[in-house]
Amino acid sequence: MYRGGRPNRVAGILARATAILASARLSPRRLVTLEVRGRRSGRVISVPVVVADYHDQRYLVAMLGRGANWVRNVEAAGGAAVIRHGRREAVNLVPVEPDTRAQILRRYLELAPGARAHIPVDQRASLSDFERIAAEYPVLRITQPLSGDAREAA
Repeated sequence: MYRGGRPNRVAGILARATAILASARLSPRRLVTLEVRGRRSGRVISVPVVVADYHDQRYLVAMLGRGANWVRNVEAAGGAAVIRHGRREAVNLVPVEPDTRAQILRRYLELAPGARAHIPVDQRASLSDFERIAAEYPVLRITQPLSGDAREAA
């Protein structure tokens, strides 16, 4: 459903439906809708994502890798985005360095069974296996916008 890293028609429809459910709080708390301005269109793009909690922090992982559109949109927006799960939360998404991603990736696979087909490491694999692929899968830490920088992405 994601040949070439892009969703086909069915995956697109399922993603939109999942985003609606997550926004309306009709899904598990870890499934949210990420809203970010499109880097070309300027329109708000909504994508369902799983929030991975690790050491009292929250993270988003791009299961399709570095070329995922939502990651490129977040980069173009300077990290500004909105997360919705019943309510809107303006956030800033900060990239995590590859050398600290392995344990977060492992936690993400525990929480997001749908991502397991896209990440070539078993959820029970050793940490060194996750370290080998960490550079290929962006991880973004969810933070609050700086007080003087409370721009809203959507």
